[in-house]
Amino acid sequence: MVGLTLGALGVLAFSMSLPATRVAVQQLDPWFVAFGRAAGAALLAWAYLRLTGAPRPGRGQWRRLSIVALGVVVGFPLFTSLALLTQTSAHGAVVITVLPAMTAVFAVLRAGERPPLLFWVASAGGLLAVLLFLGASGTVHGALSLPDLFLLAAVVLCGLGYAEGGALARELGGAVTICWALLLSVPVTVPVTILAAVANPPHADAVAWSSFGYLTAVSMFLGFFAWYAGLARGGIARVGQIQLAQPVLTLAWSALLLGEAVTPASVAAALVVLACVVLIQRTRTRTSAPAAAVRRA
Repeated sequence: MVGLTLGALGVLAFSMSLPATRVAVQQLDPWFVAFGRAAGAALLAWAYLRLTGAPRPGRGQWRRLSIVALGVVVGFPLFTSLALLTQTSAHGAVVITVLPAMTAVFAVLRAGERPPLLFWVASAGGLLAVLLFLGASGTVHGALSLPDLFLLAAVVLCGLGYAEGGALARELGGAVTICWALLLSVPVTVPVTILAAVANPPHADAVAWSSFGYLTAVSMFLGFFAWYAGLARGGIARVGQIQLAQPVLTLAWSALLLGEAVTPASVAAALVVLACVVLIQRTRTRTSAPAAAVRRA
């Protein structure tokens, strides 16, 4: 029950990420938004690790942390920031509906399992539904638009970071996993943030800065405390199903807070992909090895 509750808190935190990013990048440089949020969160991570006296990861764990950092610290924030310069967060919510499926795919591949054919059929079905939505919405004219390619890249990298981070949290704990990943990324995130600020000095109103603050403190930091801890305690397959609610929540936030139109096509595409993800999660649950004992997060 604790794992499910923590996972739900993580999903709730992440559901606001796209709307907040959409607001922030309308006034702030997208590179500053993507890397600045990670640099700010790294400062919070440093303080947390100092206060808790968390031990340093081992050599093998550093390599795995680099995968987490690539996926959730650099990849997802950067590609969503670039995409949401021109796309709405409601549109982005539909595209990232395949994120739970991508997370499950990477978890299966990483664990060396051999799922049945239905697993791969459902995965392909979810991706096809998103591509059909992009075509029907007019964003695809013979080839995917650049913003949609950015969103798909964000999904792939985030799925990888979620799966690797959820598994590593069994050893390090959820909070410690994201904290060390943030600190590992500092040699990249801080210089890029400074360069982006020099090239385009940040000027924004209180709403945009508040959105940036949310991305830094919640989306990039506290949300992962709950999410990775939930995956570690409740199991990636079981807790990962809660992520099915994220696109629906994001669509709701986009409509309520930003006044974006949520079309029937968006809802239909989301429901089709969610059905595919349910098949994937259930298939993976039947083929997963028993979860190892985990360290308390």
